[in-house]
Amino acid sequence: MTDERRSNMGMSLFIPYRYTEDKMFRAVQEAGFDDWTLTQCRVLQRIARDGSRLTDLAEQAQMSKQSAGVLVDQLERMGYVRRIPDPSDGRARLIVLESRGKQAVEVAMATLDEIHAQWKAHLGARNFALLQELLDQLREITDPYAR
Repeated sequence: MTDERRSNMGMSLFIPYRYTEDKMFRAVQEAGFDDWTLTQCRVLQRIARDGSRLTDLAEQAQMSKQSAGVLVDQLERMGYVRRIPDPSDGRARLIVLESRGKQAVEVAMATLDEIHAQWKAHLGARNFALLQELLDQLREITDPYAR
């Protein structure tokens, strides 16, 4: 491999991400969740299991609070999410997944499992496990929202 092709590691990480995102979004649409956009999905995917505050979603999605609020409003009208009082702070609200949102996430996760199985078959179990381990290590220093 030439130095030019080898040197763009960021693109080498981005291409599999976009492949994954595209396959998951198409699978969700084909399952009947075809009333939303990829941008809305990118916000929804960041909602924590026990709910997230709008400011956190906006920060993680790298957008303004106002833009994230518009997207959450749209998702709420479509029945994917709802706002509830934050039990830790009565002034704040959490965005949580509704049943429709949880169903869409289930489809997306099943698709992700299929993608991982494909990659594991292509790379071999050992290399796939190594790739996952290395990416987890990189996430420690690149993802301030890793949990």
